[in-house]
Amino acid sequence: MSLEHLISQYGVLAVFLGAAFEGETAVFLGGVFAHRHFLTWWEAATAAALGSFAADQAWFFAGRYANRLAIVQRLLKTDAAQRVNHLLEAHPTGFILAFRFIYGMRTVSPIAIGLTSVPAHRFVFLNFIAAVVWATVITTIGYLFGNAVEALFGRLRLHLHLIIALIVIALTVAALFWASRKYLATDLPRDQTDPKE
Repeated sequence: MSLEHLISQYGVLAVFLGAAFEGETAVFLGGVFAHRHFLTWWEAATAAALGSFAADQAWFFAGRYANRLAIVQRLLKTDAAQRVNHLLEAHPTGFILAFRFIYGMRTVSPIAIGLTSVPAHRFVFLNFIAAVVWATVITTIGYLFGNAVEALFGRLRLHLHLIIALIVIALTVAALFWASRKYLATDLPRDQTDPKE
């Protein structure tokens, strides 16, 4: 069974699960697959939005109702969780809309939000908007990347197209990781404590 056949058969499911458990890479590749006509752009974007929305809702409710679970406790002890609390206190609505775009905070953020007094219906509404925007942006970037590769190199075999995409993703993630670490390090000094304590 060829890679092309697998993508055309399971591409929408793969994007949904990838958006839920991995994130940007799967959604970006969904855009690339849409460019290659293995699925439509709207199928890729919808699967990405629903996968991201479902996963973040699950983490939110884990924080709200299952915060004694070992995995939740482990995530809440990370430096990222402390930074989430700081940003959430400063800009609650903005942070809920933006946390998907901040590298390293995707999983811990909805858990931390679940532990706050943010009403569940408010999180559902903001989470849905953010998931749609995020999925639309990342899928479109992947789609346009596919167009750019084709314009530069012609219509490559799928495996070469994906290798180029993965190299670009790796470089982008490295740059985002460096930039977000630098931003977060200046935004929240390590010895800063919660003013409520």
